[in-house]
Amino acid sequence: MFGLNRANTSVTEATILKALQAVRDPDLHRDIVSLGFVKNVRVAGENVSFTIELTTPACPVRDKMKEEARQIVVALPGIENVEITMTSQVRSTLSETKAQLLPGVKNVLPVASGKGGVGKSTVSANLALALSQMGARVGLMDADVYGPSIPLIMGVHEQPQVAADNRIRPVEQYGVKVISMGFFIREDQAVIWRGPMLHKTIDQFLGGVEWGELDYLLVDLPPGTGDVQLSLCQKIPLTGAAIVSTPQDVALRVAKKAILMFEQLNCPILGVIENMSHFVCSTCGTREEIFGYGGARKAAERLGLPFLGEIPLATAIRTTADDGRPIVLSDPRSPLAEAFQKVAENLAAQISIRNMKAELEPLVKVTF
Repeated sequence: MFGLNRANTSVTEATILKALQAVRDPDLHRDIVSLGFVKNVRVAGENVSFTIELTTPACPVRDKMKEEARQIVVALPGIENVEITMTSQVRSTLSETKAQLLPGVKNVLPVASGKGGVGKSTVSANLALALSQMGARVGLMDADVYGPSIPLIMGVHEQPQVAADNRIRPVEQYGVKVISMGFFIREDQAVIWRGPMLHKTIDQFLGGVEWGELDYLLVDLPPGTGDVQLSLCQKIPLTGAAIVSTPQDVALRVAKKAILMFEQLNCPILGVIENMSHFVCSTCGTREEIFGYGGARKAAERLGLPFLGEIPLATAIRTTADDGRPIVLSDPRSPLAEAFQKVAENLAAQISIRNMKAELEPLVKVTF
């Protein structure tokens, strides 16, 4: 027993931190100690506890990193028990303009497509729910002014309230804050607007809505490269856009135009999502690649962009969206929901990489 106590006295907070330098973030390519992820290290005899604070609750390597850290620390002399608390603090896109217009919103993420009919709104809703289920604070802004479908997909039937200062309070549904043009027009009414009115709507949805504290504000854009996209990019610095496409050549060619538009407007591309990637027959199990397969992944590779994942074509995704309870909510353990969850993790990882690099850049300049 005396020998065990002597071994413990050699293990200090500094010892723990030095050992944990062996654990590296696979995306940032730096150890978790230099990144400032390790906090609250405590050593009490043979017991050690500490916190690992990640940059997103949707970290895809969260469990792997925790186990690697535990094994490294428990291997130290005299240490028998290791307690690790995993937390997260989503990093914010650094921007004075965003801080003034949306002070509580850390990241604004447009979900875009080059053409209609690729399932962009369904993807947006499921990604918002997936991020929320992982513990993030999420908002969903339906900027598809001409064809708002988010209220239907999210099962929202109530109207947003207006506060005393005339700011709109978004409807909260399934833990996600939602705003849409669909709340303000009748179902039998068409929106026939020119650019100035569209710009005013985007302005109102950003600065005139009480979004509160959000880690991610997903913006479901109309298809194409029109006034809404231009207004959004000009109004506020965006964290980056996610591009949705089907695998077929025509969709990919049009999606490339959307990518070029965002790049010209200085909006980073966070990655490409292949929707309707393949179909698996529920009766016989036969896999059909109705729109082709892998086209979005190949396009992302050619353009040097991250590929965020593929979503199958499935009746359940469509029916649950029509019923107002998207698949991530209605059947979260299904392979279909897991596909959305994987894309959400990859999207969150790309956001963290971009924001952390912006934070670390000044340190690199000072070092060199």
